Amino acid sequence: MSIMPDHWIRRMAAEHGMIEPFVESQRREGTISFGLSSYGYDARVADEFKVFTNVDNALVDPKHFSEEGFVTRRGETCIVPPNSFVLAHTVEYFRIPRDVLVICLGKSTYARCGLIVNVTPLEPEWEGQVTIEISNTTPLPARIYANEGICQFLFLQGASAPEVSYKDRAGKYMHQRGVALPKL
Repeated sequence: MSIMPDHWIRRMAAEHGMIEPFVESQRREGTISFGLSSYGYDARVADEFKVFTNVDNALVDPKHFSEEGFVTRRGETCIVPPNSFVLAHTVEYFRIPRDVLVICLGKSTYARCGLIVNVTPLEPEWEGQVTIEISNTTPLPARIYANEGICQFLFLQGASAPEVSYKDRAGKYMHQRGVALPKL
């Protein structure tokens, strides 16, 4: 597998709609950077946040997920409570090529503040807005800025396409928009 450079990402976005909307270069003007980088793409977090709360004493169960365990907030920022967790999604919509696997890493600006970003790999031929899991590992409240960079996606091209892609398997998170909650 090879990691793909900026010119490949730019071409795939232009010719195949791999990333929409696509920002051609790093944007930093008073923001947490986003857009095309040397070997990746820094995606933005949208303005919808699902903040986990224990107000109703809900149980988090991936097989029987209840929305009682969080509150939904929209806005320019989101405060993540201490030792808590937020679900969000990317502004960008991704269409992953059949011979590509995408991995995601959190931005160092947030990591240095104790905010950890987790995204599972984007499999070949998956498409949608990416649900982002953000953990505040600190004992202090932490702020997230909507429409600014949250994570970097790295595109790994395989030696050949797989026999079966995510689309072929009719994956349960295909074509998601907004925050996709756990599905069985």
